[in-house]
Amino acid sequence: MTDTHQDLPHADADEVAKVRELIEDEQIAMLTTVATDGGLVSRPMGVQAVDFDGDLWFFAAGDSHKVAEIAQDSAANAAFSGKSSWVSLSGRASLVHDPDKIRELWNAVADAWFPDGPDTPDVVLIRLHAESAEYWDSPGGRVATLFRLVATKVAGKPYEGGENETVRL
Repeated sequence: MTDTHQDLPHADADEVAKVRELIEDEQIAMLTTVATDGGLVSRPMGVQAVDFDGDLWFFAAGDSHKVAEIAQDSAANAAFSGKSSWVSLSGRASLVHDPDKIRELWNAVADAWFPDGPDTPDVVLIRLHAESAEYWDSPGGRVATLFRLVATKVAGKPYEGGENETVRL
């Protein structure tokens, strides 16, 4: 995979902190992988509560389509939609079969999907190692954004939007 953001400098601590702040309360991401036929496939996935450092973690069943796609070295993307922000993290996904890491990340939500607990034979972790992030942050939330959209339309000016940045992680 070529780095489509290769001209971007690596993120500094403040940029990573901004991405972390925007996704820290999000519990669901749309995880996109590349199917065997080359098409893109997205599905909602529960994000494991880990302090974001460039990696996202998800539980999956070992016999699922997403696991088969990731086993073929799939590029991956996780998209979040919050109350006043949107974040897209792009990178590479890998499978982690580490029982200690599975136990470390195990929680009640994982228990609902895998009632046999962290020792479920078919459970695997997906690690999305983000290479870049793009975010849109609209202070004041969706209502404030709507008001700004209407105001710019009435004024006959283009919408400026909120903060939009792309960072290489």
